[in-house]
Amino acid sequence: MAEPEFFHEVAGQLDYPMIIVTAAADGERSGCLVGFHVQCSIDPLRYLVCVSTSNHTCRVSARTEHLAVHFLDESDYELSLLFGERTGDDVDKFAATAWQDEHGAPVLTETRAWFVGRVLERLPLGDHVGHVLEPIVGHVDGPLHQLGFQQVKTMKPGHPA
Repeated sequence: MAEPEFFHEVAGQLDYPMIIVTAAADGERSGCLVGFHVQCSIDPLRYLVCVSTSNHTCRVSARTEHLAVHFLDESDYELSLLFGERTGDDVDKFAATAWQDEHGAPVLTETRAWFVGRVLERLPLGDHVGHVLEPIVGHVDGPLHQLGFQQVKTMKPGHPA
């Protein structure tokens, strides 16, 4: 089936916010830059994060009960490069940034806003896996000027999306 060019044309112009998702399981940490995410319920509170199946993070997140979601500010561009252009197959990204453990998930302490969510369900979504999260703990430190897709779309990903 041919892919609809009109959709790629319009989607490439959107400026949806970028996040970093991190996970840890069996002594292995991983994290990646993610554009596909959304609050999907108010009551009960739920958040959907979609991770590419080609990503190292997808393999780690399949074995964990909690994920950390980090909302990026424009000042987090360098951090987005670390988690967007490097792969956990080759490098320990956490050696290059400050982090702390929250419910077994590595939280990047440099980010202004984050939450840890309990994984309630995993959904196969083509070339991504959707993780339905129940936020359980988080932190916000002041206003957020979101880092958007248009600021990172020329990045060379560690793995194809």
